[in-house]
Amino acid sequence: MTLVKIEKKNWAEGLTAAADAYRLFGPVKEKDYHQFKELEKGEMPDFEMVNTRLSPKALLFPQSEEMLEYSLDESQDDHHIMKEIARDDTPRAVVGIRPCDAKSTLLVKLNFDTPDVKDPYWLNAYRAATFIGMACDTPLSTCFCTTAGCGPYHEEGLDMLVMEQGDAYLAKILSDKGKAFADAAGWQAASDDAAAFEAGRQAAEDRIVSTVKTDNLAETDLLELHGAPFWEDIAFSCINCGTCTFSCPTCWCFDIQDEVHGKSGVRMKNWDSCMFPIFTAHTTGHNPRDTKTQRVRQRFMHKLKYFVDKYEAGIMCVGCGRCVRQCPVNIDIRRVCEQMNSFKPADACAVEG
Repeated sequence: MTLVKIEKKNWAEGLTAAADAYRLFGPVKEKDYHQFKELEKGEMPDFEMVNTRLSPKALLFPQSEEMLEYSLDESQDDHHIMKEIARDDTPRAVVGIRPCDAKSTLLVKLNFDTPDVKDPYWLNAYRAATFIGMACDTPLSTCFCTTAGCGPYHEEGLDMLVMEQGDAYLAKILSDKGKAFADAAGWQAASDDAAAFEAGRQAAEDRIVSTVKTDNLAETDLLELHGAPFWEDIAFSCINCGTCTFSCPTCWCFDIQDEVHGKSGVRMKNWDSCMFPIFTAHTTGHNPRDTKTQRVRQRFMHKLKYFVDKYEAGIMCVGCGRCVRQCPVNIDIRRVCEQMNSFKPADACAVEG
């Protein structure tokens, strides 16, 4: 394990040096919230935040992303031919990403990098990215990462993990990408304080007050859980706004649409949500999930059952708590998980499928 100690007074100097080799992204306060954005020259990430309102998944998976362009002008030789739009996949460093958000990239990767399908847009952005994590020493009351396969000092998905240590930062190099970034910043290994990370991790985990239980999800019969009697109650207050899915770092649903202006067209990828009524609408007019209850059930079954069964990689959630904090009608994934995990098949009754 390689440790680097960086005096806070030298932090900006190091990032400025790294900006010669990387596009830098980090959390910046905008009005009352922090959001991840590309940093302007000389701009520094703001670590006074606990977590951002939206996850940084948009850095790899933009909310709207133009993929192809074409012309309908038949006077041109290349009319009606799709051409890839140029992308900037030069090296980028995401500085200050929380461990839960870094772990989420590995869950999302299971969808975009499969043996049969490899999404070049997501994968090229992922390969270009270096993730510099900031340990989470002040978790919120809605954070339940430690029981969702993650934690405030979790290292999966990170290339470097940074913690505060008085007037300095202590950084743990976790990959070759992390070492390359440290070299670009001029940060040299100069610390043997490995115990500090363990002490920081333990203290941060002790501050986590929220938990979920997931031990029974894999063994529970899928169809009986699908027909459980509690879905109507869970869905009662939902307004299908999509806030939960758009704020979630592990939601990956998207739609592909063409937009034409005059004789110029683009094909673009846009975030979509299983909570929207037309998400599953067929061209025939049939909609297999045309009720609110069916859509709410789909969201939680996907995260807490289908994903568990398919990938055997835990739940499709890292416990960041964003959906808990932002749901306008107070639907809480922790309570839903408890109902699903404690469900007994004998409790099932006949409900609409």
